[in-house]
Amino acid sequence: METILTNLNSIILFVATLSILIVVHEWGHFITAKRLGIKVERFALGFGPTIYSKVYHDTQYMVNIIPLGGYVKLAGDERTECRGQTYEFYARPIGHRALVVFNGPLVNFVFAYLCLFIVFMVGYPDLSTKIGTLLEGYPAQQAGLQAGDRITRINGQPVESWSVLQEAISTSTGDEIQLQIQRNGREISQVIHPRTETAQTIFGKHKKMRLVGIRSSEEIISLRYGPLTALGKAGRELMKITTMTYKAIFSMLTGSMSVKENVTGPIGIFYILQKAAEMGMTHVVFILGVISASLAIFNLLPVIPLDGGHLFLFAVEKFRGRALPRKVDEYVTKLGFSLIICLALFVLYSDFSRFGWLDKIKHLLP
Repeated sequence: METILTNLNSIILFVATLSILIVVHEWGHFITAKRLGIKVERFALGFGPTIYSKVYHDTQYMVNIIPLGGYVKLAGDERTECRGQTYEFYARPIGHRALVVFNGPLVNFVFAYLCLFIVFMVGYPDLSTKIGTLLEGYPAQQAGLQAGDRITRINGQPVESWSVLQEAISTSTGDEIQLQIQRNGREISQVIHPRTETAQTIFGKHKKMRLVGIRSSEEIISLRYGPLTALGKAGRELMKITTMTYKAIFSMLTGSMSVKENVTGPIGIFYILQKAAEMGMTHVVFILGVISASLAIFNLLPVIPLDGGHLFLFAVEKFRGRALPRKVDEYVTKLGFSLIICLALFVLYSDFSRFGWLDKIKHLLP
């Protein structure tokens, strides 16, 4: 019974999270179109049969039964449908059209920033600086560090989390690192000589790194900051997430990073949210911000039917002085849809394989 309730709560959280992200994204398109005087015919959450519908100010608001997407239908948003009326999408200048399309991902970025700001204000989840294990033969063990030691300062600078600790070690330049440690209520100073090794990064590249041979205890802490500090930290964290995501996309495209192991879909998101919920609402809000930023980045890829694909075609239209021929436009659209469908199927297969669903399905088959 407890397992059923846990799974039910996880499903509700999953649906709520997706719904929030979809509404935020589509609201960006919706509000921009409204402000520019472009008629919005439908604002839909989900796909499939409609379970709720209401017309308000000439727009039909719909909730459909499958909560895995959503859309905003604008008047004249197909060239073949556009009759040249001022309230139609394709009757507007390229700048207006581009703004409507771009503001979907933009609002996702803004929402991600707000989530991160709230998290930094309420309590940012991170690993503490408590040492869990020491690697055999590495400098930390040779210097006498012990499991359970808590590192408080490196070269005189305070370190509040494991990520800051790792960065301080990797960016240090001297032959020695001065550590301040808490052990059994006592303050201890220790000098350590880091080792330089060539290691593979998460992006599949080899890089020289300074190591001391310690691993985290996996102790989770919450770091709280004042409003001004939180504003800055949220911006830097969003920039870090964005940079790492684009690096990951480039690494996967060049083959130095496995697509199967590093891309996740709805099933992966479900398990990520389930784990975050076990750790507290702050973790859920943090994951919500990360997914919102990732959704914005994905949507800006230059592939139809994504927003980035439409922006790319608008750029081509601006450069040529006219739109692409209809047959070319149709070919590009079909190709883009095919790529997205193939990617969606691949991600779904990867999720089924990674989380053991394929084996469960095989056992159910005769």
